[in-house]
Amino acid sequence: MPSFVFVGLLTRLTDWLRSRAWASAMLDGVNAAALALMAGVSFQLGRTAIIDPLTAVIVLVTLGLLWKTRLNNAYLTASGAAIGLAHTLLT
Repeated sequence: MPSFVFVGLLTRLTDWLRSRAWASAMLDGVNAAALALMAGVSFQLGRTAIIDPLTAVIVLVTLGLLWKTRLNNAYLTASGAAIGLAHTLLT
């Protein structure tokens, strides 16, 4: 709940900050840093999670579906879990 309150309060502050040139440049830098952190964490997670050819195929198909369609992420997650469970039960 506190994070939702923070987001609600900061929305007005970021609008005010975006109207200032120096603050807008600072926020652009913060966005770039956040993107770099997310990319680094995603790379590390991928190195840990992709352990066999099946998971690599699931990742590639999922990325393709995310790129080309507007499917809900929950469906993709559930599908990946179902494929993994079926693979585990059948082997």
